[in-house]
Amino acid sequence: MPKDNPSLLLPLDKGRLGGVNPRKDLFASILIALLTLSIFFVQYAYRAFDDNRLTSWQWAFADVDLVRFVVVLICGITVTYFLSRLSSENPPASPFYKVGLLFLLSFAVSAVFWGEPELLVDASRYFTQAKHLELYGIKYFFSEWGRGINAWTDLPLMSFFYGLIFRSFGETRIYIQAFTTFLFSMTVVLTYLTGKKLWDEETGSLAGLLLLGVPYFFPQIPLMLVDVPTMFFLMLSIFTFINALSKGGIWVTASSIAIFCAVFSKYSTWVMLSVLPVIFVVCLARPSLLIPLDKGRVGGGIYRGITVVFIAGLLIAIMVWIKYDVIFEQIKFLREYQTPGLRRWGESFVSTFLFQVHPFITLAAVYSIYEALRKRDLKFVIVCWLLFLIVLLQIRRARYIMVAFPMLTLMASYGLQKIKTIQIRRFAVFCIVAASLTVAITAYLPFLQKMNLVNINEAGEFLNSIDADRIEVFTIPAPDTIVNIAVSVPILDMFTDKEITYHHDASFTLPFEQIRESALRFTWEYGNPRYYEEPPVSPLGKGGIKEGLHSPVVIISNGIVQTLPENIEEKIKGHKKAKVFDTTMEIFSFNPVVTVYLPR
Repeated sequence: MPKDNPSLLLPLDKGRLGGVNPRKDLFASILIALLTLSIFFVQYAYRAFDDNRLTSWQWAFADVDLVRFVVVLICGITVTYFLSRLSSENPPASPFYKVGLLFLLSFAVSAVFWGEPELLVDASRYFTQAKHLELYGIKYFFSEWGRGINAWTDLPLMSFFYGLIFRSFGETRIYIQAFTTFLFSMTVVLTYLTGKKLWDEETGSLAGLLLLGVPYFFPQIPLMLVDVPTMFFLMLSIFTFINALSKGGIWVTASSIAIFCAVFSKYSTWVMLSVLPVIFVVCLARPSLLIPLDKGRVGGGIYRGITVVFIAGLLIAIMVWIKYDVIFEQIKFLREYQTPGLRRWGESFVSTFLFQVHPFITLAAVYSIYEALRKRDLKFVIVCWLLFLIVLLQIRRARYIMVAFPMLTLMASYGLQKIKTIQIRRFAVFCIVAASLTVAITAYLPFLQKMNLVNINEAGEFLNSIDADRIEVFTIPAPDTIVNIAVSVPILDMFTDKEITYHHDASFTLPFEQIRESALRFTWEYGNPRYYEEPPVSPLGKGGIKEGLHSPVVIISNGIVQTLPENIEEKIKGHKKAKVFDTTMEIFSFNPVVTVYLPR
């Protein structure tokens, strides 16, 4: 009889008789579905509390058909119900299958957003740095980074990788998007593997899946920025360090390299890497938590940890010694400018954790603290440390917080294990993912595709369709904007395969007091790269400049300009206005309008 042998009813949540109660499970599923719908209506009703600077619900839902959205959400919930039953009734999948599934699913969903424009002018910095490596080589990049190549407050690792991609495959944005999407999908995999290492496969797999329950991720993944790659290297550092302590061998080298990469991805990661000493202390306090650890002996873990610190420290010290002057000045500038600036540029925790992250993830993560305290689970300190730092230091900018989201989903998955029935637990996770994807695809993506910077994207695509090797670009500065229009030139360059000639007028600037505390101050320190003054022939064979031919002229202005400066009027004589890209949203003060003139 089944009562005598519960295993006959498998999968019965690992053999527990209480897991099988069709009526109770159906009621629980209906309740979760209704809560998923209800929480959306609460978010929608109170969307004015979302003060995110990029994907605020106030803006993203301004033109959304609410009825259509709800219908899509209900369909998503219905599909996830059947998926949760299917996944819980099938035999447990192999770890390789789960890794592949998580990777492919996250990659496919993220690729949907590849059509969005570059959303932040910060991308101009990383593109410019990467293009220097593409054109002039690795040696030039490292010798001139921070000198001839303006580094602002950036560290060189990601620009170096982007430059290698340009040099190897071509100066095409889609290769960068594929790379950043790959890193995000690998972050999903690392989250799964970390959860599996600390607790069990179920906790890890649900945590990895819950990363798709953060709608804020999807607009960020395709951008030529450093936030998503930084998150990957931070998670890689955590996972490899745990394995270095418990297994040794090649993991020691892997951990050292991962830490080096995390350190030189972004300065804010330095604070987050404090999780590594926490991991070390946890392993020493409870060696059996991370078996085998030399079969429980503490000495092996100490030796491995010291070895990782020595190798990573040596690599970091060499880099710092080579670029000491640049790094020292950057750190000094960060203390004087960016640290106090974060208080002015921040977004509320309500916005980040109840809108940009699905609220169920946040609630489950908060509940997990109680569960961990009740169980006295020391391993939980590892995953809650980063969130503790964020609250303690009052880091409120979503872009800086998102490197900790994998740990947030590990906390949430830990809390969701309180739901004993595996089918209900997975249905809850699937509902979170369905709701977040509906928000990201139905609300965020259409909104982002209408943002002002789409004009540069579309202008670049138009220029690719004309028969010319070179284009001349002029910018018309506007005294009433805090953004230097010159930074739009590298972004245009990102979207066109034509050679660009641009003569930057460095004499125009705003009074220093007006831009001193601005988050966009870096745009006024723009230095025109020499390849725009005398465009070289690309080593990748884009084509040289056809001498003696009239070039198309592109004019970028902040808004529509009625009267052109005399030098530009003179330049476009013999040209006709071919196309104007003037999509406008009143939300943002920077509104680049691109006008293309072609020779008659």
